[in-house]
Amino acid sequence: MNKVWCVVVCFFNLQYSFAQQLPVFSDTLFSTYYHQRVSHFNTLPASREDIVFLGNSITDGAEWVELFNDVHIKNRGISGDMTTGVMHRLSNIVSGKPIKIFLLIGINDLARGVSADSVFRNIATIVSYVHHHAAATQVYVQSILPVNDYFKKFTGHTNKSEQIKELNTLLRNRQKELKYTFIDLFPHFCNDAGKLDTAYTNDGLHLKGNAYMLWKHVLFPYLYNVETKPSLIPYPKKIEWNNTLFPLWKTGTVYISDTGIAKMNLQYFLGRPIDSLFNAVNTPLNKPIIKIILSKEGVPALNDEAYSIHIDSLQAELKANSLKGIFYALQTFKQLRRDGAVIDGCDIQDWPSFSWRAYMVDAGRNYESINLLKQQIDRMSTYKLNVFHFHCTEDIAWRWQVKCYPQLTNAGYMLRDKGMYYSIDELKELIAYCKERYIEFVPELDMPGHSKAFERAMGCSMQSEKGKKILYDILDEISATYQLKYFHIGGDEVKITDTAFLPAMEKRMNNNHITTIGWKPGGNFRDGTIMQLWMGNEQPTTSKKYIDSRHFYINHFDPFESVVTIFNRKVGGVNTQTQNVLGAELCLWNDRRVANEEDIVKLNPVYPSMLAFAEKVWNGNGSNQYVSGLSELTPQEQENFMLFERKLLEHKKLYFHNSSFPYSEQASSYWHLAGPFFNKGNLTMRFTPETKNFDSTYNKPDLIARGNTIILKHWWYPMISGILAKPEENTTWYALRKIWSDDNGLQPFWIGFNNMSRSTATDSPDALTRDDKHSCIWVNGKLILPPQWQHASLKGDLEVPLIDEGYEYREPLLIPLKKGWNEIVVKLPVGSFKGKDWQNPVKWMFTVAPVDPENK
Repeated sequence: MNKVWCVVVCFFNLQYSFAQQLPVFSDTLFSTYYHQRVSHFNTLPASREDIVFLGNSITDGAEWVELFNDVHIKNRGISGDMTTGVMHRLSNIVSGKPIKIFLLIGINDLARGVSADSVFRNIATIVSYVHHHAAATQVYVQSILPVNDYFKKFTGHTNKSEQIKELNTLLRNRQKELKYTFIDLFPHFCNDAGKLDTAYTNDGLHLKGNAYMLWKHVLFPYLYNVETKPSLIPYPKKIEWNNTLFPLWKTGTVYISDTGIAKMNLQYFLGRPIDSLFNAVNTPLNKPIIKIILSKEGVPALNDEAYSIHIDSLQAELKANSLKGIFYALQTFKQLRRDGAVIDGCDIQDWPSFSWRAYMVDAGRNYESINLLKQQIDRMSTYKLNVFHFHCTEDIAWRWQVKCYPQLTNAGYMLRDKGMYYSIDELKELIAYCKERYIEFVPELDMPGHSKAFERAMGCSMQSEKGKKILYDILDEISATYQLKYFHIGGDEVKITDTAFLPAMEKRMNNNHITTIGWKPGGNFRDGTIMQLWMGNEQPTTSKKYIDSRHFYINHFDPFESVVTIFNRKVGGVNTQTQNVLGAELCLWNDRRVANEEDIVKLNPVYPSMLAFAEKVWNGNGSNQYVSGLSELTPQEQENFMLFERKLLEHKKLYFHNSSFPYSEQASSYWHLAGPFFNKGNLTMRFTPETKNFDSTYNKPDLIARGNTIILKHWWYPMISGILAKPEENTTWYALRKIWSDDNGLQPFWIGFNNMSRSTATDSPDALTRDDKHSCIWVNGKLILPPQWQHASLKGDLEVPLIDEGYEYREPLLIPLKKGWNEIVVKLPVGSFKGKDWQNPVKWMFTVAPVDPENK
């Protein structure tokens, strides 16, 4: 029988490079079990979202869906199968055009006497057929696993070690030519003698459960297109990978050095049920254990938040100087255990660059439920942000319950979300929720500005004698009711008619041992009050302590701009905390009414911004220059950004499945820009790039721009730069980008030309236009029509919610692409740089970004 198989295989394998059709085999060549499985597979639905595991008994033996907790995985392994068997059933698998195929096949061929070269040729035929009939399917060919003759079983297989090595060498060396990804499993499973480690098998060929856990760990990066090692955000100050593996899957014993550690949600952080929890640390390492220890960790700064982690094959040891540091170590550990099975060994020593790492929400203008606030606090906690700034009083509404003045939260005095406010019990719950996550809760009752709701309820100005008396009562109640370390007093955007007002309010809180914070620019504050910078031209001085919020307002950012800008900022103009610069704060001011509370996170790039901010404020450094795009960065800054972007996209894929995360890869997006063409104020004037072939006419472009959002001139120019060093009015530029498609089909895109701030009453575009500058976009020469705006031509109105004005919160546009290279041309005219008014600045920009349909 071996000779028959050899002839059948060798006859067909010469044609692998022309595998538009597969060879035909007689059904009699295959086992009863084979036909049972194939008939079963043929009755099951196939989908483009499928991830197919294709192979023999080694694949067949795994419960892949349970192993990865992923319903998209389809086990198409058949015990005893060979390369010919895979070819015989391949057409049904490929017809569904799965997103990925993981192939492990060949050991049974070798056992039947088929040569390594012939097996390789058949695998090449399989790969070629997939590429021809499902061009977008990614193919991963796994190496043949080692075998071991120790058990004296499957001797026809376990004596093929040399042939296995020969075949694996062919698979490794030919991957680029045949356009598949080779995954070398062999070294992970072999012992020092190059044989299958007996810890992973009981017959020398097949795998035990622990081997499948290791296999999961090896495949995880390929399955989900993530980095080989876990992408940690924020990245530790010092980290070294030590080439060991910690078997988390069989670890249930945890040793702690302090009862405070036991109060943390250890099972959540460790990702394992805890069988035994001991208050001891000096224990023999006779099985894998986790140690969590309060100790003395020496670091250059901010000892209270520092931690270290050591992981090897026998233990994971987390150390810190405080419970807060332990909490941060656990957050990092949670990211290290991303596959839930095995953790890469490493040594980490980490500490923050700044002690004030804050995030602010404005719940005064738009009410946010406690659940939505907790969702954001949880994200803060994950990324080691440690201050939650809660702005909850505004002209729109006063939403902080005051027992002695209940009229403040009366629905009749609110203009939006009437009757929605935060009760004393809810505020205590929120404070406790923050405290459990080592986050400082900082309330802000803005005074004396932004206080029309107060005036409606109380019938007086805050700066009046009556108003001051009321505020004293409120501040006293707050001081007595809540345990606060800080209190934000506001003080901005108001005419101070009583210079004694702010000092009196500050003193009232300071006397209760509460440190006050105020906005700068703002009113006349006492020396002890911390200043929060919010205007770009404000600079810290040596006379006060500062928090930097300049150009950290999420509500003004385009999503792609936000990540570039924030990641490259230098907090307070310093690399690390100084006596005066405490840190920074990311702010979310959604002035415009929202249709529902989820839109606060949907309309703004909250989570991409938060992760970039967490990285920046933990690790410091950066540029003093405000930038809006990748093209304005130095080569080294671009390289640093590209490394961070890969981490960001990994976190999007793994941890933000059900959350708005408007971001896709942009570091590899390059645009050829041609211009300026002088349009004399006629924005519809046509120029050479749209009348002739752009690519052939402008093979030496005037500019190369990088990114998905390109800002030609920033609306806050010259403080913030764009791609054009000297932008000119009444000019037109063109941009060209080429995009590859593996197949003909529809590709979702984000396309935009005026990313509207969520804080201004900006006019909506007119019908049949993209913006008021007559911007256009063509794909393969075909004009792409603008959206059918629901609010076409609407005069800007803060009380009308945004619906589809921004690309990031409307459905991506499906654009037909052809197989091969596709040409995108964008036309960018501009007239005067003077906008209609401050609510309608001229935003000379565009966004074109392919969207991953899996995670848009």
